[in-house]
Amino acid sequence: MNSNLLFDFSVDKTAKKVFITREFDADQSLVWDAFTTAEILDQWVAPKPWTSKTKYMNFEVGGRRFYAMVSPEGLERWAIQQYTSISPKTNFKMFNTFADKDENPESSGSDWDYTFSEQNGKTKVSIVIYNESLERMEKMIEMGFTEGFKMSMMNLENLLATLSEK
Repeated sequence: MNSNLLFDFSVDKTAKKVFITREFDADQSLVWDAFTTAEILDQWVAPKPWTSKTKYMNFEVGGRRFYAMVSPEGLERWAIQQYTSISPKTNFKMFNTFADKDENPESSGSDWDYTFSEQNGKTKVSIVIYNESLERMEKMIEMGFTEGFKMSMMNLENLLATLSEK
């Protein structure tokens, strides 16, 4: 792990937002692909020992990703991501909500805004997550979101190092 890479994670309960900034020692195009391609996402997004399983992903405005985080015991926690805005290689926005295995969404969700920039060979990803309700945000954090997301970022850093060598 490159300890010189920026990683900020903060929660603002008043604004119902989570702010994440993470640098990666990889090309912006590769980092973008890691966030927008199902085959790559499934390799890193789940905190170990969980795995990610994408049933389908259509990365376009109005498109969706339907996926599950799968526990070692086989418990599936499904979610839907609906892409609302895409500026290739620099920004995408989506609405995320938990769902059941039949794609029935929960009543509330969160808006995610991803921004990608590159400087001196390092790619910075800035993420702002806005939750519709404080209760949903607290539930998300209670379920281990903070620790899990940090673990996922480490998974991605390790995967990017492997992919960059190819």
